[in-house]
Formats: sequence, C-alpha cells, structure tokens
Amino acid sequence: MSFTAQVKDELSRIEPATRMADLAQLSALVRVCGTMSFHGSGRYSIRIATETGAVARTVIKLTHRVFDLETSLTVRRSVLHKTRNYLIEMPEQDRLADDLAGLGILVPGHGIALGVPEGLLKTREARCAFVRGAFMAGGFIADPRGDFHLEIAVTGEDFARGLADVISTLGASARINRRRGAYALYLKSFDDVLCLLRVMGAQRMARVVEAARARKSVKNDVNRRVNAEVANQARSSSAAAAQLDLIDRADELVGISQLPPAVREFCLARRDHPELSLAALGETFDPPASKSAMYHRLLRLEQIVGDEGAPKGG
Repeated sequence: MSFTAQVKDELSRIEPATRMADLAQLSALVRVCGTMSFHGSGRYSIRIATETGAVARTVIKLTHRVFDLETSLTVRRSVLHKTRNYLIEMPEQDRLADDLAGLGILVPGHGIALGVPEGLLKTREARCAFVRGAFMAGGFIADPRGDFHLEIAVTGEDFARGLADVISTLGASARINRRRGAYALYLKSFDDVLCLLRVMGAQRMARVVEAARARKSVKNDVNRRVNAEVANQARSSSAAAAQLDLIDRADELVGISQLPPAVREFCLARRDHPELSLAALGETFDPPASKSAMYHRLLRLEQIVGDEGAPKGG
C-alpha cells in the first residue's frame, strides 16, 4: 500500500463529532472528485469516481448518515493496471438539489458555487473535516523517506484559493500551481506537511513522518561527519606529502643525521607514518609532542632547507 493510501485509510476511520463536520467533509469529497449532471429545472445527478476504497467507503457512509440519499456503488477492476475503480452514483431524486445546496455546492437560483462553502466552515473542526475530505478526494503525499511533499488537486481557481485560505487558518501554508487546466495546492516543508496531517486527523501517519525526519537528520549528520573526515584526511595527506618532499630535500642538502635532534626526530617519524596528521604524528613520540610543537619543528626544517638551498654569496 502506498504512503498516500495509508494516510487516506487512517482518515477514513475518523468519526466527525458534529453534523457540521460531516457536511464539510462530504462537501469537499463531492466537490473535488464528483461530477454533476443537469437534468432539467432543479434536477441533478452526481457521479463520484475514485481508485481508493477508503474514499468510496467514506462517501457512502457520510451520504447515508447525513442525507440518506439513494446511492449505488459499482466496482470495476482494471486488468491493465491491476487496480480497482469505484463508481458511486447518486441518481436524480427529489431531495438531491436541496442536499447539494446544503453542502454549499449549489447556490439556489445561481448554479454551482465557485468557492468553498464558507457557511459550513465556521468552526475549526469543520475546517479540519473539509480539508480532510479534499485530501481524501484529490490528495497525494510522498513517502517521507524521500521528499516531504503533499498536494491536493482541485478544479477551479476560486475553490483552490479558498481551500488554501482554509488551510492557512489551520496553521499550514499551501502554494497554488496551475497544472493542465486544474490547480494543485502543494506543501513542501516538513512543518507544513506535519501540521496538515495532524489537523486532518492522521496522527499515526504524522508520527511516521516525524520518525522519517529523525532518521534523515541522523543520516545527514553522519554524512556531514564522514565528509568532514574525508576532507581532513585529504588535507592531511596533501600536507604529509609536502612534508616528505621537504624532508627529502633536507636529506640531500644536509643529511638527516646532521639535523638538530628535535627536527631529526620529526623527519624520521614522518617517514615512518606518512598517513598521520601533524597532531596524530606528535602522539607517536615519547613523551608525546603537541601539535604546536610539531608545527614549530616543521617550521625549523623549512628554515634549514631554505638557508641551505639559498645561493651562497661570493
């Protein structure tokens, strides 16, 4: 089961506590994934198509609980994609027009409402239910082991902007992108995605997202430490190679045995341990020498090579 399907399955098991929340969630479900047909004055029918069983169950449950409308369910299986398609139909019936008006989908005397049903969204619970319904109908969330990304596909600019405003009242920020004649509201930050999951009621999946972020944080920290260590090793290797060249030059000009004892000790140790950093090299001495002491021995070696290698005055 995809991560999106797991989230929708959890959302489908939430029982709104008020009739207003039921209405808000059903309104969003019908508006986002429903198609309305007109059959003459005040006569309509609704078809809702979805590939998600959780969405189909929720639509039927809410429709029967809130309005007791006549509905039919057809389940079709795609041989090509090996998925089920659910078709819910609310045929033309006497109460349907009034019920659609109650959902804020129809405005009596004016046709289909373009924006969100503000009259249904006066409470926070109703707004949470509305966003939950919109996500169940047209939402997608990426597996948090990859990117943090959540989006809801809707039709109509007014509805998209209204839904974004509703989301903002709940503490998250959604951007709108026009896509092939439709609109996608999307959230890409961890905080916004987590906030929306929680306000919709997907508490269990919100914890999964939090755990994924914690694992990413640990992994990123390890990667940073490894990269820093690799960079340090590369710098140490480069510095050690330069020091070995300097020691070879000193051997040619003066002879290792003729160098001051501390400098000679440094040269011999470096030849024995070309892989160590300057600080680690000092730890091999008895007694150990500090990094500062090792650096001063290196400077003394550079001075000796510089003096011996300089042209002699006539």
